[in-house]
Amino acid sequence: MPTFNLERSHNRPVIGIDEAGRGPWAGPVVVAGVMFKSYNNLSDWVFQLNDSKKLSHKKRAELFLKLQDAKDILSYHIETIDVPTIDQLNILEATMEGMRRCIQMLRTNEESVLVDGNRKPVQTPWCYPIIKGDSISLSIAAASVLAKVYRDDLMTKLSIDHPHYGWETNAGYGTAHHQLALATHGITEHHRKSFAPIRALSV
Repeated sequence: MPTFNLERSHNRPVIGIDEAGRGPWAGPVVVAGVMFKSYNNLSDWVFQLNDSKKLSHKKRAELFLKLQDAKDILSYHIETIDVPTIDQLNILEATMEGMRRCIQMLRTNEESVLVDGNRKPVQTPWCYPIIKGDSISLSIAAASVLAKVYRDDLMTKLSIDHPHYGWETNAGYGTAHHQLALATHGITEHHRKSFAPIRALSV
């Protein structure tokens, strides 16, 4: 389970950053950042946080609500990078841009930034990429939950106007259901045309 050990080792405030939606064929990529007020005397629910993929849908939804209205959180921000920007920049650079925007919104001048993954969105000494960070750092785990639930809700809303693709359950990933719908109904404005399977259908 993630802890605050990494955060405490920095001896300064820490912002945790994570994303959701790099792999799907449709929809935006979402980045979230979270900063806790302290790492002591926290509510019990904080220690239920984990990599969002390891949590049930019900638990993610419960923690999402707590994160938005919690005395333990100093600040948080959610950034959405739309499909045209993904297609223009590519998915990696679009994700990095979302992370930079989160940092810009949350960082004042002294916080360390812990980013899930192996890349730094900003090339500065106070930014640290942490591989599998959402399983190590509670700040990153909190960001993971915010990004995942927010994006899943977005995809569910998009599915109302595009019901054939099953986005309310597959979140835009290239499942068999999604592939069959693409073959039958074609692509939408929410599909990432820079992704090879979608680009092949666009020619």
